Amino acid sequence: MRIWFKFVQNARIIDSETIEDFSEETRTHKIFNSIDEICYKFDLSKPIWLNSNIEEFKRRGKTRFNKDNFVDEIEFDFMEVEILEEDY
Repeated sequence: MRIWFKFVQNARIIDSETIEDFSEETRTHKIFNSIDEICYKFDLSKPIWLNSNIEEFKRRGKTRFNKDNFVDEIEFDFMEVEILEEDY
């Protein structure tokens, strides 16, 4: 699985990172592990999954986390998480 994380400020991507995980873990574990990894790398608190995030991620394979999803203040408008490649 390949997951793309984009950090957006004023409609511009200010940073991005792709995490690859081709382990035998479940899809959910891969997503959560990737979020943990990206949050550690960028020194962010882990985002809170709201119902709207869960539904959007199920439907489209991507979602956005904005200031309402983070306990700490963030220096960007939102972080978008998108699955680029699934394991089959």
